[in-house]
Amino acid sequence: MAFPSDPVRPDRPDPDALLAQVRAQERKAARGKLRIYFGASAGVGKTYAMLAAARQLQAAGQPVLVGVVETHGRADTAAMLAGLPQLAPRSVAYRGKQLAEFDLDAALASRPPLILMDELAHSNAPGSRHPKRWQDVDELLDAGIDVLTTVNVQHLESLNDVVGGITGIRVAETVPDTVFDHADEVVLVDLPADELLARLRGGKVYQAAQAERASKNFFRKGNLIALRELALRRTADRIEGDVRAYRVEQSIADIWQTGAALLACVGPRADGEHTVRGTARLASQLGTGWHAVYVETPALQRLPAARREQILRHLKLAETLGASTAVLAGQDIAATALEYARSHNLSKLVLGRAHRGAWRPWRTPPIERLAQHAPDLDLIEIGTPRTPPRGAGGAADAGDAAHGAWGGGAEADADAGLAAAPERRGRKAGYIVAALASIATALAATPLLAYLDLANIAMLFLLVVVLVAVRFGRGPSVLATCVSVACFDFFFVPPRFTFAVSDFQYLITFVVMLAVGLITGHLTAGLRFQARVAAQRERRARALYEFARELSGVLQTEQIFDATRGVIQRAFRARATLLLPDADGRLQPPPAGADRAGGAPLSVLDLGIAQWAYDRAEPAGLGTATLPASRIFYLPLVAPMRTRGVLAIEPAQRRWLLIPEQRQQLDTFAALAAIALERVHYIEVAQQALVSMESERLRNSLLAALSHDLRTPLTALVGLSEGLAGSTPALSAAQREAARALHAEALRMSTMVANLLDMARLQSGEVKLHLEWQPLEEVVGSALRASAAQLTAHRVSTALAPDLPLVRYDAVLIERVLANLLENAAKYTPPGARVAIRAAPHGAWLRVTVADDGPGLPPGRAELLFEKFTRGERESAKPGVGLGLAICRAIVEAHGGGIGAANDDGGGAAFTFTLPLGTPPAMPDEEAYE
Repeated sequence: MAFPSDPVRPDRPDPDALLAQVRAQERKAARGKLRIYFGASAGVGKTYAMLAAARQLQAAGQPVLVGVVETHGRADTAAMLAGLPQLAPRSVAYRGKQLAEFDLDAALASRPPLILMDELAHSNAPGSRHPKRWQDVDELLDAGIDVLTTVNVQHLESLNDVVGGITGIRVAETVPDTVFDHADEVVLVDLPADELLARLRGGKVYQAAQAERASKNFFRKGNLIALRELALRRTADRIEGDVRAYRVEQSIADIWQTGAALLACVGPRADGEHTVRGTARLASQLGTGWHAVYVETPALQRLPAARREQILRHLKLAETLGASTAVLAGQDIAATALEYARSHNLSKLVLGRAHRGAWRPWRTPPIERLAQHAPDLDLIEIGTPRTPPRGAGGAADAGDAAHGAWGGGAEADADAGLAAAPERRGRKAGYIVAALASIATALAATPLLAYLDLANIAMLFLLVVVLVAVRFGRGPSVLATCVSVACFDFFFVPPRFTFAVSDFQYLITFVVMLAVGLITGHLTAGLRFQARVAAQRERRARALYEFARELSGVLQTEQIFDATRGVIQRAFRARATLLLPDADGRLQPPPAGADRAGGAPLSVLDLGIAQWAYDRAEPAGLGTATLPASRIFYLPLVAPMRTRGVLAIEPAQRRWLLIPEQRQQLDTFAALAAIALERVHYIEVAQQALVSMESERLRNSLLAALSHDLRTPLTALVGLSEGLAGSTPALSAAQREAARALHAEALRMSTMVANLLDMARLQSGEVKLHLEWQPLEEVVGSALRASAAQLTAHRVSTALAPDLPLVRYDAVLIERVLANLLENAAKYTPPGARVAIRAAPHGAWLRVTVADDGPGLPPGRAELLFEKFTRGERESAKPGVGLGLAICRAIVEAHGGGIGAANDDGGGAAFTFTLPLGTPPAMPDEEAYE
């Protein structure tokens, strides 16, 4: 029942904060628990320990299901597996073979309380829903299923290169450190190196031939000792995180005195991956966040596409490991990185070890310039790995001499990555134009030699160099400078038409021309680069502004659909469409005209992937960890209240999602579209509410007018029917019966009209309450007398508490409430049924109940009974229009109370209303008058 609560005390906690805390706890409680059995290498007993724990849980009555367990021929492990229920694998065809893979859908359908998933880093067969097993486990956890799993230290993403450097072997299957860190429990399964080697020799790890090969490669004692140290340290870091979380949950005093985040500077060298992983490990050990940036200079724009993609992969890896990534544009690497570090309060900079021998003597490496300009910052160098990283080519250091330990271009890719081939053709044309322009200047100035001084002719060549630098950049300007000096010497310096120089002064002229040309071209090209970057940022800002302005005026979902699709296609040169949900939360295909308008074709869209992204509010498809083989990128439109749809994008090139600025702009577009969809939704809700309110107002006005006009003739009809029954001469028996029936129906009609009029007056606020302090017993008695005719066939009882205090109420209206409740009980209970009135104080309220032992209330309709024109039975011959309970609610709420209905404990229905008790006025002391 809905009753008013006690007045809010000022010392109560914030209800919104409590609600947010409760919801967070509910989400955590709804998600399954993950326990990881962690070890230094294969053979330490992780799977055995996991199976032993499963057997203990099964013996305690906990249902257990084995999803995947690999025994690798170990007899002890197979013996532990025997007797445990196992999930049948699904068969996947791959390159002419049938592979047995984990059946995720079957596991979700069976919903076991606990499932065992061995080898968390396993890669699923192509065509599976997720490429990695840890992603299957994440979906199982979202479904509320507890999971036990195993992981080796070499499979952690941040330690992958370190283990490769120790053992000389890089494993391809890895697990993000976030999965390990967010596990509910980590159990370290440890074994000394000598004991593990003894197990290996005894055939308890691998078969004999395989064990012999392993002992000569991976399973060397030094390797095992180092791996064991890594596992222990990583487990200690994880436990330290648990301790910190516990201190926060228990509101223990904060012990963190340092919180300086790290800044990793990513460059074009192949060891940039090593820098990223090393920074991730440092951030994990320090318990702090970290950033990864790449500084793009004009020189780095000319990197090959493969090198650019390598840099983007490094940034993507950093983002996967938990970093905030950014691409910065600037002339000076050190100054740009320093500005970013200071603006984000980053006191520790991590860089790859610079190849100082590759730097020109007159140029200082960026790390040394950082040390000079920022002595207050901590600079950390990451060493070069002994083994080449995955995907590193022999030419990895080809650009180190020019670019140092950082760099690699992506800023230009953000807006012009799709035009790489045209840019290369334009760059070649620039060199040709630069050479021809210098030669043409020489030919045009030759006839003017008699009129112009050689210094002026030299100025003409410098003008050509500047124009070439503005139009084509640094490289063509350097070529133009060299050709201009050669042409000046050949055509104008005596002896003419030879490269011989008769006067030493002209050598100085050549050197000055060359220096001025190079410096001018360099500065002009830098300004050109800055102008390009500014123009690109201005285009992004303008696109966001125009999109926001366009969405600010839309009032229909179709307008948002067209605007969003259009801006995505213009800004990213990609095919796009919106998938919006129906009332049941199921995404619907795009409109039929979307293909003709340039949207992604329906034949390519996968509504299953889109629905997954919508339900979980996570991106899926291209460039994500969920079905990355898809050609479409599915981005959920997450608004403040709920997810409003999915944006499906099909780019011309896959790599554009790796660019941080591109993805940030896309996320901003999606957020604006989601907010617009939510705003339109609430506009529709407000319009429906307004229409409903206006309809209600018109209905009340109509009812009031009709009731008022019908009251006079009905009053006359009641009087005439009553007089007809007592007329003379006396009527016959049949006529008297007809007269009494006419009188009863006239009274019923008059009561209905009175209810309609009272309902209209109550809702319009015209009824004024005459509140007086008075006992409840009097109004109960008057209500019983008023309802005596309806209650003649029922057994009526009262149970009023003897200590009922005085209550301040309008006696006429509360009598009407009791009379309506009594009439309602008499109407819907059979003759002879019991009707009871109970009243007693309850806290700060007086609770009054009218109960019966009839058939009770219809299931799920207790609250609907108090709506206007709602009756207890959908089809009933019982008289009434369904206004009695609505009038009761209006009267009780006008008194500051509440009313509700429920089935009584002893059977039947119980209607209860409350009135505030308050403090009655003090009674005069009778002894004062004696």
